[in-house]
Amino acid sequence: MRRGNAGRRGRCRRGKSNAPQEITRAGAQPSVAGPAQYFTGRVRVEPVWPANGDINASGGMVTFEPGARSAWHTHPRGQRLLVTSGVGRTQEWGGPVQEIRAGDVLWCPPGVKHWHGAAPHTAMTHLAVTGTTPDGKNVQWMEKVSDAQYQGQ
Repeated sequence: MRRGNAGRRGRCRRGKSNAPQEITRAGAQPSVAGPAQYFTGRVRVEPVWPANGDINASGGMVTFEPGARSAWHTHPRGQRLLVTSGVGRTQEWGGPVQEIRAGDVLWCPPGVKHWHGAAPHTAMTHLAVTGTTPDGKNVQWMEKVSDAQYQGQ
């Protein structure tokens, strides 16, 4: 009987790298409060993985308490958000405020000014996968979102 993978039982073929898989255990990296200069309300940021030489994107879980939101900002390489729980809001500069819900995926193209956060009465958590430039930059922070902008006025 022929065995698949050239008879190599228990061995996995590796691509270009000879490096083993890495597992970062949950809770190994401490969460931090979102800095008040970049966020309104209570926000918790949990780093999940940093960008590295093999993948130019970092990942983080961000939880916004009801009414909390980011400041306006852009990403030089873009950002993808996967809403994992709750209900949130997002807005692109000059556009309407839009509702986002658990399961929604949002693509923020490079250089597009936007914000995101929780709905007024519901918390929201998202996984942010953010592209990083060769010099390590992944965000350009701007002014805070006003209450009127958050309300869509």
